[in-house]
Amino acid sequence: MPYTLHRGDALTVLSELPDASVDALITDPPYNSGGRTSSERTGRTARAKYTAASAEHNLANFPGENRDQHSYGFWLTLLLTESYRATVESGTALVFTDWRQLPTTTDALQAAGWTWRGIASWHKPVSRPQKGRLKQSCEYIVWGTKGPVDANRNPVYLPGLYTASQPRKDRVHITQKPVEVMQELVKICPPAGTVLDPFAGSGSTGVAALREGRQFIGVELSDHYADIAEARLLETMQQTARREDFILAGPEE
Repeated sequence: MPYTLHRGDALTVLSELPDASVDALITDPPYNSGGRTSSERTGRTARAKYTAASAEHNLANFPGENRDQHSYGFWLTLLLTESYRATVESGTALVFTDWRQLPTTTDALQAAGWTWRGIASWHKPVSRPQKGRLKQSCEYIVWGTKGPVDANRNPVYLPGLYTASQPRKDRVHITQKPVEVMQELVKICPPAGTVLDPFAGSGSTGVAALREGRQFIGVELSDHYADIAEARLLETMQQTARREDFILAGPEE
């Protein structure tokens, strides 16, 4: 089976993973952001924070969005520490965040033992303009390695800027990331290696990993989103198997 999807709390599941069992951590944790004040950030649901009031959808909320700032930083450090232990030497971590939580995320990454290597940007060209303000059109990918970079282990050249709109048609998660962006990011993991995502959501990281010939381990706390992720992963695995069978069969005479 090229993927495993665990249902439950990320910290609990991570603590049970063997040492040095994954090649790359690629994840989009809850940001605990989306507000100007502490009460706005801790007292509102994910749907209220990250979607417009006029949005015409019925996407489910997701848990983990209501920590205060101190507990968020501590919790994220614990997550990244367990992920560090489970990652091989010279393995890589890519962690999504927004502008509010960028300093906390870079601190947590380093406190967990990772060597911080830089920041990539996901640019959303159709993000909403703000009168009298600079447009907030980017989310960020904080990345680092467990120890030194071993370029010979996976000699890829990846960009630091990814431009793609958030999925609108057929979107199944409030903060869903574009699969085309995730397919580029999972290439940081060596071919046939294992990608870990402790916040699998609707499964976009896993779909990207399977499409690019990587293994996938995901964790999702919400049963609603775990059901969606499971269906998407199974469909992707079946599509990949059919494509491989077609290639092996070769052209018809």
